[in-house]
Amino acid sequence: MPTVAQPKILVVDDRDDTLFAMESALAPLGFPMDRANSGDDALKTVLRGGVAVVLLDVLMPDLSGFEVAQYMTRLEQTQDIPIMMITGAGQDPTLAARAFELGVADYVVKPVDPWVIRTKVRYLYETGRRLHTLRERLRAYERRSEEFRDGPPLGLEGHPLPRPA
Repeated sequence: MPTVAQPKILVVDDRDDTLFAMESALAPLGFPMDRANSGDDALKTVLRGGVAVVLLDVLMPDLSGFEVAQYMTRLEQTQDIPIMMITGAGQDPTLAARAFELGVADYVVKPVDPWVIRTKVRYLYETGRRLHTLRERLRAYERRSEEFRDGPPLGLEGHPLPRPA
């Protein structure tokens, strides 16, 4: 039986020093990580699957963090992945409000405290995994319901199974 890879944390920032700092802060969690240097690379990575949570820089040159978050929240495939937006633009209530309007899970201002970021990411990771599991169970239940509506379950010889007494 093939094993399923553990989902990863995707860290997105256009600055290598910030990527390194975030990866160093998150390393004690023991979750697999991936990195993207642009919004475009981030979207390609999440569309490939296997991402549990995204840490997303707000201000990037090609696609901003807002554009990436907006795209992710519109696609069924990626809409349940928790997004933590991180900014070096300082305390800006307008940016924070815009982020939360897009449905991001958290909005953090740099510099970040490593302990705080680990705590928040662990929570988002585990919550995202639970949500994914619940959605998969719901889909399986809906498939079984549709099969049952199409007719009664059939036995080996194609005859309907008897109803329980």
